[in-house]
Amino acid sequence: MKTFLRRLRRANPLAFWSLWVLVALYLAALCADLVAPYPYDLQMRDYSLAPPTRIHVVDARGRFHLRPFVYRVRCTNYALAQYEEDTSELYPVRLWVRREGRRMLGIPLNRALFGVDEPATLFLFGADMHGRDTFSRVIHGARISLSIGLLGVSISFALGLIIGGIAGYLGGAVDTLLMRLVEIVMTFPSFYLMLALRATFSPKLTSLQVYLLIVVILSCIGWAGLARVIRGMVLSLKEEEYVLAGRALGLSALRIIVRHIIPNTFSYTITALTLSVPGYILGESALSLLGLGIQEPYPSWGNMLSVCIGNLRILTMAPWMLMPGMFIFITVICFNLLGDGLRNAMDPKNW
Repeated sequence: MKTFLRRLRRANPLAFWSLWVLVALYLAALCADLVAPYPYDLQMRDYSLAPPTRIHVVDARGRFHLRPFVYRVRCTNYALAQYEEDTSELYPVRLWVRREGRRMLGIPLNRALFGVDEPATLFLFGADMHGRDTFSRVIHGARISLSIGLLGVSISFALGLIIGGIAGYLGGAVDTLLMRLVEIVMTFPSFYLMLALRATFSPKLTSLQVYLLIVVILSCIGWAGLARVIRGMVLSLKEEEYVLAGRALGLSALRIIVRHIIPNTFSYTITALTLSVPGYILGESALSLLGLGIQEPYPSWGNMLSVCIGNLRILTMAPWMLMPGMFIFITVICFNLLGDGLRNAMDPKNW
């Protein structure tokens, strides 16, 4: 692992740091119950569209404090969502604060990584129209948006590897049949096919059912392109000596494909997998943005952005509501940079 990381850093420093950004995002999503200061569905109606909380180290009298603190805010105009700080009392930002009902990975925790004492609030990215903490919802939404990318890619790449491997190795009528199927799938515009598949199911599905449905839909769309590329690679690999030796030993075609041919395509497939994840994240975001994906109160980056569509009041008064779009942008850029870096790092010419 150290050798690979060193090679990746030498081949593409941006890809190296993108890898660690993605690791941080996935760790934050995994530990969302610990990282988020508030539950994702906690509504504080007195703080509708509250701006991001200002964290101070110098108080209103000009005195410096070693521990950062916040002031309590009060709404002065609900129509314009205007808030002002009450500087009469300060509230230190504390680490490892007690929060009842918290669980992490099914284990009772009753702690949050950071927070402030009531009645003060800590909205790092502001609050939405229902007074819910945007930062907490972004972190919890990362669980859905990021995991859909990994699950969807895993399923579609398994299909693409198996179907492409079988078509390339067996050839003949099997190859012709499978490649025509691939071409039919690739003929349909992926976005419209995704909408059509989603529209065939009931709108009364639970959020878990919608989540699994989106994974299946995105997987059904994404496997065809990989299958065609793998088929071409298998055509060249099936005449290698180790494959001929496997045939001579009487190994089955499926075992040769799975144990000997497909592993030799991993230098390409790992890079392609990394470059494909952003498409799945954007696909889920698009469905949720159109109201066909994850439904409230469960957050995903897509449905958090959906409230901004055509809502000039939010765009002008609460631009922090676009923060999920910034996280989508960062994630997509990091995956693309990582994919380019992996392609260079795994090329023997660059070793």
